[in-house]
Amino acid sequence: MENPNTDLLNTELLRGEMLRTIDAEAKAVAELRNSLDMPAMAAVAGLIVRTTGRIILSGCGTSAMAARKIAHSLCCIERPALFLSPADAVHGGLGVLQEGDLLILISKGGNTRELVNLIPACKSKKAVLIGVSENSESEIARRADYFLQVKVAAEPDPFNMLATASTMAVIAAFDAICVALMAVTGYTKEQFAVIHPGGAVGERLHTNTE
Repeated sequence: MENPNTDLLNTELLRGEMLRTIDAEAKAVAELRNSLDMPAMAAVAGLIVRTTGRIILSGCGTSAMAARKIAHSLCCIERPALFLSPADAVHGGLGVLQEGDLLILISKGGNTRELVNLIPACKSKKAVLIGVSENSESEIARRADYFLQVKVAAEPDPFNMLATASTMAVIAAFDAICVALMAVTGYTKEQFAVIHPGGAVGERLHTNTE
């Protein structure tokens, strides 16, 4: 049976909206150059590079996806990190958090109840709390030991609600931190080859280091 919506895929509206969204997300990331608090970025980078504990990230919804990606990127530069589900955390998962660890809570609005519920244990265990949000007046921002504001002018969707550009911005901010730490710590291809033997990247790394 012919799909009645086939013609929709050939419209100029579809093409225009896709290109507009890409442009909006690219602009949001580019504007971080002027909107990010670089001393705060440097402070977070310093905590990451100096900690002798683990780096634990948590978020809900789209922020959880950003947190997972950031955790993986940190592992790739030999900064042990993991994602903690906020749902599992309050059912015993918080046992992974210990004194000296970093807990990074990512929340667009900064008041996500599932994440706020993790704060008392973080304080009790004397871990360091880093809040990441667009809302500097939020509960997570106010209760964090360190706060990093990542804010975009608007999401590209017609309701300004779908976390798209804002998610890209958070990931980009931590990509910047990770790459900067590679430079300042002298991270080498040989180090990366040890932990990334698989895939096309692993093949390139081992070809270039052997």
